Amino acid sequence: MKQLNITEARQLIKMAIEEDLGSGDITSELLFKDDVIAKTNIISREEIVVCGMGIAREILTCFDKRLKLKVNVKDGQVAYVGCKIATIEGPLRSMLSAERVMLNFLQRLSGIATTTRKFVRAVEGTKAKIYDTRKTMPGWRTLEKYAVRCGGGHNHRLGLYDAVLIKDNHLAQLGRKFYPKLKKIIERAKKIKGAKFIAVEVDHVDDQLNYVLKIPGVDIVLLDNMGQWQLKHAIDMRNKMCRKGKRPLLEASGNITLNSVSAIAQCGIDRIAIGEITHSARAVDIAVDS
Repeated sequence: MKQLNITEARQLIKMAIEEDLGSGDITSELLFKDDVIAKTNIISREEIVVCGMGIAREILTCFDKRLKLKVNVKDGQVAYVGCKIATIEGPLRSMLSAERVMLNFLQRLSGIATTTRKFVRAVEGTKAKIYDTRKTMPGWRTLEKYAVRCGGGHNHRLGLYDAVLIKDNHLAQLGRKFYPKLKKIIERAKKIKGAKFIAVEVDHVDDQLNYVLKIPGVDIVLLDNMGQWQLKHAIDMRNKMCRKGKRPLLEASGNITLNSVSAIAQCGIDRIAIGEITHSARAVDIAVDS
């Protein structure tokens, strides 16, 4: 699993600390002297996939370099109810000031990792892999995509800059007889340096997919909002029209839930893109408790 580059998160962490701390924690400063040392634990109150321990350490260091974090459960590992995920030791006043910002990150990221793991488990035994989307919180994309990886999922493109994805709205602007125009566009796309893949989204099988499959250079075809019989039809069409080793991957997307993902995967699809694992993941229950 590709690890998180903590430098990519520092600007967001800085903003979060400034938002919460402001000119200082007047309550903790009122109650405790700076030299009071304490030890406490980060506890999971439900079964979760842990994500964000490096972020937690960075946040504690930003508040006070004397705060030390000992990690017991690493990112990507499961923590059960009552599990001591980590231990914090250092000045009590700084510890209390850092608590909320640290937990906001841990709860959000572990929630995404936990939700992703549920989808990954639901498609076990099939060839399908779970992918995220660009439906992320502004400023959080790098972190949220890392959380997806911690949950066992895979990352789609990071943004508009690192892959070519011709969506249905693009295709519609090319008109009904889009084939010759699209073929030339794909030829130009293949020359773009740094593009990880070329993908085309279709929402009809017989009057769109059949043309897209004839165009060399398409790596992935996104099948938008299709039912199981349409997906199976698309897979059959791809297998008949494209030689083995030259076949584009087929990706299902659109309104796929935890209840439906298993059936979608069993159709034989290669990839399943799910916005829910980032935009609708519930923050899990994690607490600081001595």
